[in-house]
Amino acid sequence: MATSSPEAVKKLLDNMQSDLRSLSLECRKKFPPVKEAAESGIVKVKTIAARNTDILAALKESSSEVVQPLLMGCGTKEPKIAQLCLSAIQRLMSHEVVSEAAAGNIINMLWQLMENGLEELKLLQTVLVLLTTNTVVHDDFLSKAIVLCFRLHFTKDTITNNTAAATVRQVVTVVFERLDAEDEQHKDGDTHPPVVQGNSNRRTVSALRPCAKDAYMLFQDLCQLVNADAPYWLVGMTEMTRTFGLELLESVLNDFPRVFLQHQEFSFLLKERVCPLVIKLFSPNIKFRQGTNTPSSPTPVEKPYFPICMRLLRVVSVLIKHFYGLLVTECEIFLSLLVKFLDGDKPQWLQAVAVECIHRLCVQPQLLRSFCQSYDMKPHSTKVFRDIVNALGSFIQSLFIIPTGSNPIVNAQTGASGIGGPAAAQNGTGMGATVGFTPQPAFEYRGTWIPILNIPVQGPSKAGYLESLDKVEPPTIPDGYAMSVAFSCLLDLVRGITAMIEAELEHKVAAAKPETKVPSSEQQEKPSVTEEENASRAVWEEMVGACWCGLLAALSLMLDASTDETASENILKAEMTMASLCGKLSLVTPRDAFITAICKASLPPHYALTVLNSSSGGFHKTYSIQGQSVQMISPSSESHQQVVAVGQPLTSQPQGTVMLTAKNIQCMRTLLNLAHCHGSVLGTSWQLVLATLQHLVWILGLKPASGGALKPGRAVEGPSTVLTTAVMTDLPVISNVLSRLFESSQYLDDVSLHHLINALCSLSAEAMDMAFWNNKEPSLFAVAKLLETGLVNMHRIEILWRPLTGHLLEVCQHPNARMREWGAEAVTALIKAGLSFKYNPPLSENQRLQLLLLNPLKELSNIAHSDIRQKQLECVLQILQNEGDSLGPGWPLVLGVIGAIRNDQGESLIRTAFQCLQLVVTDFLPTMPSTCLQIVVDVAGSFGLQNQELNISLTSIGLLWNISDYFFQRGEIIEKELEKEEALLQKQAEEKRVPLHRPFHPAPPFDCLWLCLYSKLGELCVDPRPAVRKSGGQTLFSTVGAHGTLLQHATWHTVLWKVLFPLLDRVRESSTTADKEKIESGGGNILIHHSRDTAEKQWAETWVLTLAGVARIFNTRRYLLQSLGEFSKAWDVLLDHIQSAALSKNSEVSLAALKSCQEILQIVTPVKECEKPEGLSGVNMLPFVGPLIPPGPPRVLSRSDSMGERLGRYNVGELNVAGDEIEDSALWWAAWNTWYKIGSESTKPPATCDKLFFIPSQPFLTALVQIFPALYQHIKSGFSMEDLKRLGVILHGAVSVPISSDASPFILPSYTEAVLTSLQEAVLIALDVLQKAICTGPESMQVMYPAIFDQLLSFVEFSCKAPTYGKLETKNIANAKFNQIQLFAPAEWVALNYVPFAEKSLEVVVDLYQKTACHKAVVNEKVLQKIIKTLRIPLSLKYACPSETTWKMAVSALLKVLSIGLPVARQHASSRKFDTMWPELSNTFEDFLFTKSSPPDNLSIQEFEKNENIDVEVVQLISTDILPYANFIPKEFVGQIMTMLNKGSIHSQSTSFTEAEIDIRMREEFSKVCFETLLQFSFSNKVTTPQEGYISRMALAVLLKRSQDVLHRYIEDERLSGRCPLPRQRVTEIVFVLKAISTLMDSLKKTKPENVDTNTWSQVIALYPTLVECITCTSSEVCSALKEALVPFKDFLQPPVAKVQNGES
Repeated sequence: MATSSPEAVKKLLDNMQSDLRSLSLECRKKFPPVKEAAESGIVKVKTIAARNTDILAALKESSSEVVQPLLMGCGTKEPKIAQLCLSAIQRLMSHEVVSEAAAGNIINMLWQLMENGLEELKLLQTVLVLLTTNTVVHDDFLSKAIVLCFRLHFTKDTITNNTAAATVRQVVTVVFERLDAEDEQHKDGDTHPPVVQGNSNRRTVSALRPCAKDAYMLFQDLCQLVNADAPYWLVGMTEMTRTFGLELLESVLNDFPRVFLQHQEFSFLLKERVCPLVIKLFSPNIKFRQGTNTPSSPTPVEKPYFPICMRLLRVVSVLIKHFYGLLVTECEIFLSLLVKFLDGDKPQWLQAVAVECIHRLCVQPQLLRSFCQSYDMKPHSTKVFRDIVNALGSFIQSLFIIPTGSNPIVNAQTGASGIGGPAAAQNGTGMGATVGFTPQPAFEYRGTWIPILNIPVQGPSKAGYLESLDKVEPPTIPDGYAMSVAFSCLLDLVRGITAMIEAELEHKVAAAKPETKVPSSEQQEKPSVTEEENASRAVWEEMVGACWCGLLAALSLMLDASTDETASENILKAEMTMASLCGKLSLVTPRDAFITAICKASLPPHYALTVLNSSSGGFHKTYSIQGQSVQMISPSSESHQQVVAVGQPLTSQPQGTVMLTAKNIQCMRTLLNLAHCHGSVLGTSWQLVLATLQHLVWILGLKPASGGALKPGRAVEGPSTVLTTAVMTDLPVISNVLSRLFESSQYLDDVSLHHLINALCSLSAEAMDMAFWNNKEPSLFAVAKLLETGLVNMHRIEILWRPLTGHLLEVCQHPNARMREWGAEAVTALIKAGLSFKYNPPLSENQRLQLLLLNPLKELSNIAHSDIRQKQLECVLQILQNEGDSLGPGWPLVLGVIGAIRNDQGESLIRTAFQCLQLVVTDFLPTMPSTCLQIVVDVAGSFGLQNQELNISLTSIGLLWNISDYFFQRGEIIEKELEKEEALLQKQAEEKRVPLHRPFHPAPPFDCLWLCLYSKLGELCVDPRPAVRKSGGQTLFSTVGAHGTLLQHATWHTVLWKVLFPLLDRVRESSTTADKEKIESGGGNILIHHSRDTAEKQWAETWVLTLAGVARIFNTRRYLLQSLGEFSKAWDVLLDHIQSAALSKNSEVSLAALKSCQEILQIVTPVKECEKPEGLSGVNMLPFVGPLIPPGPPRVLSRSDSMGERLGRYNVGELNVAGDEIEDSALWWAAWNTWYKIGSESTKPPATCDKLFFIPSQPFLTALVQIFPALYQHIKSGFSMEDLKRLGVILHGAVSVPISSDASPFILPSYTEAVLTSLQEAVLIALDVLQKAICTGPESMQVMYPAIFDQLLSFVEFSCKAPTYGKLETKNIANAKFNQIQLFAPAEWVALNYVPFAEKSLEVVVDLYQKTACHKAVVNEKVLQKIIKTLRIPLSLKYACPSETTWKMAVSALLKVLSIGLPVARQHASSRKFDTMWPELSNTFEDFLFTKSSPPDNLSIQEFEKNENIDVEVVQLISTDILPYANFIPKEFVGQIMTMLNKGSIHSQSTSFTEAEIDIRMREEFSKVCFETLLQFSFSNKVTTPQEGYISRMALAVLLKRSQDVLHRYIEDERLSGRCPLPRQRVTEIVFVLKAISTLMDSLKKTKPENVDTNTWSQVIALYPTLVECITCTSSEVCSALKEALVPFKDFLQPPVAKVQNGES
């Protein structure tokens, strides 16, 4: 307020003047002296104002004079004036313009007013203003002012009383505040020691400064007054109450502790006056016992008096709080007293107040710590801290055991109903609580119901009885108040202690951190630090050790009794905090005790949980609390708790259900919280916590879901779990917290983590044991949580991987499927997570860790259960999909797992494993180390060999093909990698001095890879299943074919001898021993084609494929293989295989063998697999792509056979070529021998007609024969006559083989077509090749011509006489045709239509003869005669030939042959080499021209004429080529010819023929030609012998005689017939005769006259008259012929010659 600003000063002066004016006005009448004084005062003020610059200072100097009028005004005792004056005085005081003297005057004046009882309130106000605005009042005046206030406090008026009390309090405070201010002022020059030792000697008061002295005197007198002694300083006190005194003492001690601690004088007062006073005043409370009627002492004070007792406790709490350090001993007494006040025999209010007091201590942890240090830790000292805690515990127990007041549950109002009173209000079990009614929170235990009142938890209680200063009578304490405060005490105690210790611990940790970097110079300080640490740790341990038993006993009891969620929560929190603290301090026993308590509270009452019982054996002990033995209270079964869940207990024996209450769930939550937040300090008690959680989870029916999180699962067996909605909504939360709990394990240190893992493992082991003996659903809690823990600790997985997976692998072998399944789930999930975790360094660089992670996956392969293997393989699949690129060194393990399949494992497993393999092959081959490729091949092979699933076997073969492609494309890279690896291994092997072991060793590593692939495919080629064999074989040969070029030269030796030949051997053996039984169907409803319906037939297919494949390799890699050693041996082996296949009794195999043979002889350029014609279409394989091309390099050029090399091979020089040729010829002769064996064996006809005899098929024979031409090219230089004969036998045999009527429609042309079969064509080509070779070959070879002619001629004979095949009956083709209708007729054999073949052979003969007629061998061997002899057969048969074309061809052939052969014969006439031919020829002409067979009835005229023309041609040949050279020809032959011509020319008809017959049978043209020839032969040549002339003359004579006869007969008959015409044949005959005559006439004219006999002429002329007679004929035909016959006679019409004139006739 006071201020020195000019405005404020001016205002003050104005106010003072106006106050004085008012005073003078008021006193004008009654009190003139006062008026005058007032007016002089105004003048005084004005003067001061006018004269001084510092007005306020001047005013203060003369304040006595200025105040005087006002004091006088007060002295009037007029209320109004007094009020005015007091106000004015207050204004002056407030501006601090009152001097010490003036103040003294004012106080004296106030005293008077007080004694007069005037303006009491205004007085108090004035005193207050005076003392608070300045410090001018000291010593006696001050004491007088204080006494004045005290006096007013004890007036009758309550308002005054209360105001005075307040003023006293304020004044006392002011006095001490002044002391504070004074100390502050003199602080710098202060000589007082700052800390006062309690036992220091008293110093004289005179040494104190003014304010300090006042305060000292005041405090000392207060003590005097409370002690009911006279004051030393406060003179004038009339009365005083103890309660007020105690309040004042308390306020001073509480507000100014510094004063007492700094000034020895004051601390002396404290020790010497206050403490004894308090102890003295406490005595009635201590001695008093409730229930004893007579007090133990006659004085009435002895009864405890509530107001004093309460105030004493307040003082005590202040003393302890502020001056504990000074008053250690006294405090021990006070604390012991407090503890005693809690005894059950003390009044209820006393207990309540004592508890409140203790509460105030409990919220000061530092204080508690001091207690512990000063008492509990000192030997022979009271254990004060422990006693306080135990006292609280005992007090709480006593409240339950001895009901205070009327709160047993059984109440009078409810009679015997048993539930009433507060519990009824709380509504029993809480099940049916009325809507909107919240039950009051309370503790309820064994029939005692104690409500919980709302006590402010933190800080000293506000509403407590320590604050009820106005109460004189002890208040009635509400039910449960003491309990509630005691409860708060415990909670605050726990909270405080733990907060303090933890803060210090953290501080210590923080302090320790920088210490780690301390340089050596500072090392010396350390020991002191550790000593200090040890000391503080000892205190903490002592504190915890002192309080835990009591706390646990009390908290457990209260938890059991609590019916309120909040209360329970607080208790649990306290227990958890304590457990955590004990854990941090490594106090195992108390930690486990608190945890056990929480665990027990979480489980249903009396739940048989062995873990708790066994491990808490030590905790059932009795804790001694204050000498009484208090058993740890077991849960009260009848506590009214809401049941929220009913479930199955987790035991091995089935039991009834158990119930969980809301509180159990709440405790469970705390347990979760404890584990979650304080996991790092749990250590071995993880076992307890987890066991409890497992049981709870089980009862609640939570089941593990993916990742190990627990979710509300399906009901377990037995009575299903029943949950209320409240719990249902809570379950997800609980499950979430459970998961978070294990997630938080990532923050635990390694040791704690190991504790957790060990606990989970042992829990899991128990669960496994339990599940072993019964089929109940197992508890999967531990397994699920092991998984969860592993997943969140991936960053340090190495430290827990072995124990974790080791245990889970055991779980995987458990007989209980569900348990197993989860074990596998956990292992696989961990492995997947481990592999996908981003480590530093990454996994790819940490091979050891990667193998560690993958190892359990491999271990799973040893477990027989298929569900485990399924999981394992699914895991592999996912690993491949997610981490396949980065597996690196882990590949062998992964591939090992994929390949660990067995046939007994069932399809689905194999299918899953195979999916993995497919993924590997399609996506990951490039990413894996090359050393693993061999494993991939092995694994793929093992899938091919498994017999569960055919499709997989086939697909795996496809994979092998893909793998081979991959090898091919990446060959160089793989080769480099493998060689690098090989070098390493070699080095290691040398160091260890052991040989290097790997398959196919000496071969280079890359080749070994190929060899492994080939040998795997080789194994597949002999699989029992035909489809696999086929696929394997195709793949093997395609691979070798496509990629074989990559192999090193030498490796081929291994391929041949270790892969291909063994394969051929095995296939041959299996095929020859295969079962011939028919297989009905191919599994399921698959129908099998008849060509594959026996095992034998199926193996045949394999044999075909294998042989073809090997042959193709021999063909395409010829040059490569030839350069290997042992090639000829390999060649022999291959030929042997071809031979045995060709001679097998299976047409498919035998045919294929020949095709292979063709291939290795390079007749056929290799065809791709897919282009090979199937089945019988082989017939059309006329593979003469160029049979005469010498076999040069094969079409497929392999890498090792570069063009240059090959050319070099042919041009190296004579020696090399010769060497090559020698070797080659040996190979070809080997091939020829094989061919001969095959041919002779297969074409040998059967000895008997046994039905089972095997007859080779046409395609087989065709192929066989087709091989010869090419083979011959290589062996022709050494091909001997003997070989030719052998060949002939085979060719003849081959052509003779009949065909089965089943096959005939495919092979035989339709009956009317004249076509060669492939076989026949092949045979002809073979012979053609031979003859061409002979033709171009050396002279010596030409002796073979006759043999070829013989062979061909034997074929020509087939046209008329089909060959037989042993004794086999064959049907005619026509019949066979008919038989085809009988589809199911037994197989018969059909002879072929040999006509086209014979005819073709004939053509060849003619051609060949044309070329070779003059050859010596042909002449010598009488080839011409053989030809004629052979032709005679069809010519003599003529119309009787099987085919009409045959004799016609034979004729033309004869004509051609003769045209060439006759000149040769004439040349050699002298050597008589052809003598035997002429009779043969004449017989042939005779047989043909005058055949015994009659023409078919249906022959047309045109046809007849054509045939006649053929006859004519023959006659013409005779006339041109034979008769003119008669002198070179034997006479007999000529005679036979003449006879024949004669026979032909006079072809008289018998009259027996019908008209039509005559018409056809008469060969007019033929006769005419014969006749002409005869004539020509007769006349045109000089007759050399009489015989010849005789023949011709005879012939003519006969002819003319016949003509005469015919004409005469005709004329006669016609005359007789009259108008009726003669028969047709008579007309024809006459016409023929007439034509013959005209022909004769022509011939005679052409002939030289001297050649004609006179007799002939006369015979001719003699015909003339007869001819003239014929003129009368009516037939026009006859007339025209007659005309032609008559015309030539004109030449005879001439004058007679001279002789006539001479008279001679």
